Amino acid sequence: MIGRQFRGPPNSGNGGYVCGVLARGLEGPVTALLRAPPPLDTDLDLETRDGVITLTGEGGVLIGQAGPATQTLPEPPPAPSLEAARAAGARSLAFEREVHPPCFTCGVTREDGLRVLPGQLEGAERGVVACVWTPHADFADADGVIAPEIVWAALDCPGIFAWIETEGRPGGLLGTMTGEVTAPVRAGQDHVVLAWPIEASGRKKISGVALYDGEGRLLARGYQVWITPNRAPAPPAVAETATA
Repeated sequence: MIGRQFRGPPNSGNGGYVCGVLARGLEGPVTALLRAPPPLDTDLDLETRDGVITLTGEGGVLIGQAGPATQTLPEPPPAPSLEAARAAGARSLAFEREVHPPCFTCGVTREDGLRVLPGQLEGAERGVVACVWTPHADFADADGVIAPEIVWAALDCPGIFAWIETEGRPGGLLGTMTGEVTAPVRAGQDHVVLAWPIEASGRKKISGVALYDGEGRLLARGYQVWITPNRAPAPPAVAETATA
């Protein structure tokens, strides 16, 4: 069951979180695909068969699946300093216009969320965004290590923020995420989240994301495919009509 706390859009699960749930238990880099909006507060079936994990809903509808990575993970840029990442986060466009106000990852008003709010990194190419994330102990185990699905969630929205900064267009929906967590992420410590645009093809946008500790050591990284909404068509011109 995907609890309402872990929503992205108002009525479906946060894409990164659900991808992380699918990836849990698989070794090495994993590719997770979302086939349908993950419903909230609903019993779902999670099954492992032949190294592939599937998530299905009512009537056997396929919601998502995950298996060994089918995509090579990008080599992340060097980590910015905590100071530079903190300054970038203070400029986040999320403070001007929220992508999904209730989102577990980037909802500005979500006190029970992650508040990962990246902004343009000064001195970097357009679309390279960063912020500081300090994971809360509520998402950690007894040893203070953050659950992997929470790490995947933290890397979710930064990927589309990279494209919002690049193109100035609205957000999108996560379709595919390939990722890996290579070292423990610990509660109460400052981390740097970084994202950058890789390639665009029509409505499909590809992003790279990475998570570093305060010393610049890489802890997690990912490759994302986003689907952005169609632009609303311009209204037809209306000819002025003379009236008597």
